[in-house]
Amino acid sequence: MAKEQQKAFHHRATLKQKNKPFKRRFATKNSLRDKSKGRTQRASVKGKVLRKHSRADRRNAVRTEQRKKRDELVTSTRIFTGRHRAPKIVAVIPLCANTDTSRIVRSLFECVDETYDECAGATRVLNVARFKQSIQFVEVSRNVLDILDVAKVADYMVMGLSADEEVDAFGEHCLSAIQNQGHVGVFPVVQGLDLVAAKRRGDVRKSLQSFMTHFFPDADKVYAADSSTDLQSVLRMVTTQAPRGIRWRDTRPYMLAERVEFDASAADPQVGRLAITGYIRGANLSANRLIHIPSFGDFQIEHILAVPVAMEAAAGAAIEEDDEPVELDRADPALQDSLVAANEPDQLNNEQTWPEDAEMDAWKTQMAQMEQQEEEAERANGDRVVRVPKGMSAYQAAWIPEDDDEDEDSDSDSDMSDDEDMDGEYSDAESMASDNAEQEYEDVNTAGATSVNGADDQDEDLLSAEEEAAHLKAYLKERERRNRDDAQFPDEVDTPMDRQARERFARFRGLQSFRTSPWDPYENLPLDFARIFQFENFKRTQQRVLRATQTAPARVGMRVRIVLQNVPRDVMAHAENAGSQRPFVMFALHQYEHQMSVVHFTVTRSADYEEPVRSKDPLVVHFGFRRYTVRPLFSQHLHGGATVNNVHKFERFLKPGEVSVGTIFAPIQFGTVPVSLYLPTSHDGALPTLVGTGSSLHANPSRILAKRVILTGAPFKIHTRGAVIRYMFFNSDDVNWFKPVQIYTKYGRVGHIRESLGTHGYMKCFFDGPIKQMDTVCMNLYKRVFPKWNTELWSEHNQTDEQKRQWIGPVVEPSVAMEI
Repeated sequence: MAKEQQKAFHHRATLKQKNKPFKRRFATKNSLRDKSKGRTQRASVKGKVLRKHSRADRRNAVRTEQRKKRDELVTSTRIFTGRHRAPKIVAVIPLCANTDTSRIVRSLFECVDETYDECAGATRVLNVARFKQSIQFVEVSRNVLDILDVAKVADYMVMGLSADEEVDAFGEHCLSAIQNQGHVGVFPVVQGLDLVAAKRRGDVRKSLQSFMTHFFPDADKVYAADSSTDLQSVLRMVTTQAPRGIRWRDTRPYMLAERVEFDASAADPQVGRLAITGYIRGANLSANRLIHIPSFGDFQIEHILAVPVAMEAAAGAAIEEDDEPVELDRADPALQDSLVAANEPDQLNNEQTWPEDAEMDAWKTQMAQMEQQEEEAERANGDRVVRVPKGMSAYQAAWIPEDDDEDEDSDSDSDMSDDEDMDGEYSDAESMASDNAEQEYEDVNTAGATSVNGADDQDEDLLSAEEEAAHLKAYLKERERRNRDDAQFPDEVDTPMDRQARERFARFRGLQSFRTSPWDPYENLPLDFARIFQFENFKRTQQRVLRATQTAPARVGMRVRIVLQNVPRDVMAHAENAGSQRPFVMFALHQYEHQMSVVHFTVTRSADYEEPVRSKDPLVVHFGFRRYTVRPLFSQHLHGGATVNNVHKFERFLKPGEVSVGTIFAPIQFGTVPVSLYLPTSHDGALPTLVGTGSSLHANPSRILAKRVILTGAPFKIHTRGAVIRYMFFNSDDVNWFKPVQIYTKYGRVGHIRESLGTHGYMKCFFDGPIKQMDTVCMNLYKRVFPKWNTELWSEHNQTDEQKRQWIGPVVEPSVAMEI
């Protein structure tokens, strides 16, 4: 027995100590359970097997990256070098009322001993022989549209400041607008610094530098216009540095026109060919693409000619003049983009049987009889006298039926306007009319005469200035009230007592989960969706379209003459009237960018504008290089991406401090471009009112905008988990109709309707826990909303004088500025 115990004794095989393995801090319960059971997850090896790189491999990778960046820099600056180089565009923008852009450009010419041409207009080319570079200065007036257009095509910007006058509100608005759309290098230049006392010059420089750094952090120095050394520094940096591009602009061809010519057509003198001469920038151009001219629209290209100009003489030769134009590309009718922007929906392309001739004849006879009956009824009721409120026209009175007991609710729910569904309240006109409880009535003859005095009441239909101001004040007050109610009680509406809820909310539905419940994006689409274009894969199409510009015949940096066809004479009149004071710019469209689709863009409300901004309000949107008059719909923006069912909540108002998504019908836009929203007419009458800014998103017609309506009720009796709810509905039929929809409380309880109690809308509900007497029971209903087909090209020439005046800033004449 002792021997057996002695054999069983043994030492452990190893003396190595095994401590408890380290447990990470954020280990989950499942991972700890699997680890305790000994489960392991083997990571599969996919793709290339990682191996340790040697020092030589790392050096080669660094050299390859350096060579790639060097090649990109050479490619971006190649168009500015050589005998046929393109000049760098420098925009000279006045920020103060007494800034003289001509004096700034003249000083830049004189600092390198070049002659300033007084008759050259607003565009002048300076050849800097020392750096073998050319600079094209573009002087613009104090016009927001001109400043934004020239900032979109410029390589550098010279901001004109004043030493004795601060930047006014117009200048600050221009800086904010340039900052929103993207900008290039900025050089602040101050005028009149030599007239300031020597002790105050440093303070003036620091003040202006601090102001410019707020908008452009890279502008770390302010240059004096009266200092030749400072101006030479500006020219040195412009000529030696590579221009910093704007990403959304550099992916498409664009041009600043040097010369514009018009050749009228023999058939129609108001239409003809327009020849635009300039340098191609951004990307290569094909004659099969379309050209967009701001405020005028899109036009087709007939052909493109190369017209090079040598900037300097060759070795032992004189400077060459214009060479013979060479045709680079001509539009192919089979491949050229069409000017058709929308499809024509075929309403007969449905499952139906074609009527026979006998049936068509019968319908024609019946229609003729109906028209004859309507004419007889009009003659019979033509002289009818109707008792109506004072101020109603004879045309409105003719629509009032003779039978007072006629059903006023005969209109179907399908004809209900979106505004009624949105608010569930009376219209603005009715809300304003409710303020005047006592109204005078009068007898109106439906033929057009009033029985009171027998005179024509057309003049009486027009409101006076005081009445119009009162109506406007009441409308703004009602608008502010709705905005306040939407902020305090979002999406809550009252169930109508005089109408069944299942009729009022017939087009609404309940969702188990707003994020995951299925919703067919092609269900019950309006007719406007048959006119738009949709891509199967938007990103892949965008990559293919952008890749196609690499093989276009007209290369970047070439001086060409683009001949457009079927251009109205108004475009040439604009170029002639603008003359030397306004720039003429054009942008080329990619393939499919002329076609209409459902376009979305993010927007953040401006902090300077405090008035409520409602969905479907008329706005002017600056969409990259295009401008439209739109009525956008706003919805929530999900930063984590789209939901599973691509459903997004509709917003009645554009809320401050939040990022929303605007939806409109607009031409397709590839790439991300800046977006700015303005009011059609200035809010204060002095400056254009900026409503919000943002950027474009992909064109996606399948994005669902769901308008939410919340019906609320109050607990009447509570029995642990059960409760009797009232005031959500007012009849038992509505309770049974909405029984499948889930309900919840504001304190977080979820439940459902069990049965109806009585005939006055009381209902028995069960929840996942006991509710409180102070709680509110809610039911969410959703309906899809669609944008309206009301997008139009915004044209400056179609605006009123008041609307044009808001884009122009105050100017002080140079002679007056010297006296200051």
